[in-house]
Amino acid sequence: MYLIGLTGNIACGKSTVVAMLAELGAAVCDADAVVHDVQAPAGPAYKPIVAAFGPAVLTAQQPGAPLDRAALGRLVFADPAQLTRLEAIVHPLVREQIQAWLQAQIAAKVPVAVIDAIKLIEGGWTAICNAVWVVTSTPEQQLRRLIETRGMSVADAQQRIAAQPPQAAKLAHADVVIDNSGTLAATRAQVEQAWRAIPTLVSQEGEHHDRA
Repeated sequence: MYLIGLTGNIACGKSTVVAMLAELGAAVCDADAVVHDVQAPAGPAYKPIVAAFGPAVLTAQQPGAPLDRAALGRLVFADPAQLTRLEAIVHPLVREQIQAWLQAQIAAKVPVAVIDAIKLIEGGWTAICNAVWVVTSTPEQQLRRLIETRGMSVADAQQRIAAQPPQAAKLAHADVVIDNSGTLAATRAQVEQAWRAIPTLVSQEGEHHDRA
């Protein structure tokens, strides 16, 4: 199985690129969706998070109320120590679920799989990836997307962007760079070009021609 590690800073458009890869036939694991699952009231991270941060991070002051992700975000992104505390709870559980997903894809003989994770590099996933794809866009676009598509205030959006490493830190690890600052068609063209260059698919195409 050829494994792509996809990353990029917040609101750079990773979801757009992931959707295109899924359309092309890749199996996709969205680390953020896994985070949502483990943080849900029935998830394994829920009780440890409430115990660590208190009922103020719940949407309602009652047992089993969902986490208020916006409130939790404002708390941890304003304090690196609190962010580290949250990550210590969540990341091991997310890693466990992603590893189980990978084993399932291998067992199913999936040719190409994608791990979409904003913390791909920091989490050490690059060590098992065949290639690292980094999605980029301008800071102005990031800010606009957070405000328009996620309903954040300007202050919250700026806080989230500022809390992340510069894009250059991710680009230093990139095998493929997808510039998502242009049109959707331009992004798609880049994705399709990189997809066609995946060795597993090139090999399969060659085998197809040989049999023909």
